[in-house]
Amino acid sequence: MQQDQLLDLYRDMWLIRAFEQALEREFEQGGVPGMLHTGLGQEATQAALASQLEATDCFFPDHRCHGINALAQERHKGDGERIMAELFGKSTGVCSGKGGSLHSADPSVGNYGDNAVEGSYMATVLGVALAAKMRGEAKVACAIIGDGTVGRGEFHESLNMAAIWDLPVLYACVNNGYAIATPVGEGHASADIVDLARGYGFPCEQVDGNDIVAAHEAVGKAISHIRAGKGPYFLEFKTWRWQGIFAGEFRPEAEVKYWREDHDPILLANDALEAMGVSQAQRSAIESEQVGRIEEWITFAKESPNPELAKATADVYVGWEVASS
Repeated sequence: MQQDQLLDLYRDMWLIRAFEQALEREFEQGGVPGMLHTGLGQEATQAALASQLEATDCFFPDHRCHGINALAQERHKGDGERIMAELFGKSTGVCSGKGGSLHSADPSVGNYGDNAVEGSYMATVLGVALAAKMRGEAKVACAIIGDGTVGRGEFHESLNMAAIWDLPVLYACVNNGYAIATPVGEGHASADIVDLARGYGFPCEQVDGNDIVAAHEAVGKAISHIRAGKGPYFLEFKTWRWQGIFAGEFRPEAEVKYWREDHDPILLANDALEAMGVSQAQRSAIESEQVGRIEEWITFAKESPNPELAKATADVYVGWEVASS
């Protein structure tokens, strides 16, 4: 990988981390409504996907994908701050404040949105993929799923149908070690989800999801395969989420140390850049730039107006008028 390319990915990872850290701070202060599941620790996986998915592709993000949502919005429309505003429930958000953390979507940048029922979009992605195939479009339909989703019926139904119909689906499985508090090896027959996917007969690969170079290369290989009309591809990113589902969640001390200190994706990229001769001052400037940028997005969100009550049913019902009491 060239130095400039790694710098761009490093910049993207810092945008994700700064976004999530600022969001977590504001959530704890009561400024962000609803629930919040951050993607801290998973920055390399999201940056690798965002860097190679086009606006004409589509992706269905999971509930820890604020980062890829923001990168897609910023890269294709230059208004990443609208993802932040959406999470604050403001009218300037991509869904006018109605989507929040779990339902932020903007198909014009490829973001087809999450669903509170995790795994349900593994069925939905098939429709988008089939439409692309029928139209002869070199389009990728990407479903970003967690290891916990693998336990749902849609996982197997989706992989089976994608294989039978040879659909252009990229399954991006973010294996962060736990489904709520259940270790992946205790919830599935194998702690390596790729083992479960291989039975469907299309290419499957496992990659270190915290190594941005390896993750980026794996995504590029998968997308090239799909765009060439060769059918679906399954990628398992081995990573780890820093935050628990709830306060006080227990995880072994040695495990926490490995993932947060020894295998932090940003620190790994930082070391790679240092080996390439990129100065500490340049690396620190990228961090400061992205932290400052996110603070501007926070200000934008806070200063944006709340949605108008009169528009509560707008874009919800097609061709209906809802009578006010």
